[in-house]
Amino acid sequence: MTRAALVVFLAALIAGGASAAASEGRPAPGRHAAELCVATAAAEASCGPAQVELRRDGAVRVRIDDLVYRLQLHSSQVDVVLMHGSVQVDEFIVPYEWAGRSLQFVDENRHVRYELRFAKRGANEQGR
Repeated sequence: MTRAALVVFLAALIAGGASAAASEGRPAPGRHAAELCVATAAAEASCGPAQVELRRDGAVRVRIDDLVYRLQLHSSQVDVVLMHGSVQVDEFIVPYEWAGRSLQFVDENRHVRYELRFAKRGANEQGR
């Protein structure tokens, strides 16, 4: 196989893998309808609707009424800042993971689990 053919083959393989991963998990950048679920060690998860904006730079804005979670996704950790209007309510940095179309992270210090569940693809994705 020539070098040019190898490059084309590898590019096709990578593109196919990336396409499959995108269809199975992380939503595309843009605005999304979602559900944020928060659970503590003492209580089951409480879930409610959220408006989410995913940006290409890893920034995520999650709005629930007058609360906004400002997330910054890095390779394995997420910076979380909770805002109520112009007042910062909380801030922490924890590991995160994608499980299908859900972003999950845990604040171990407070024993709180978060799961941001994105609606099915196509039902709510806007502004791409």
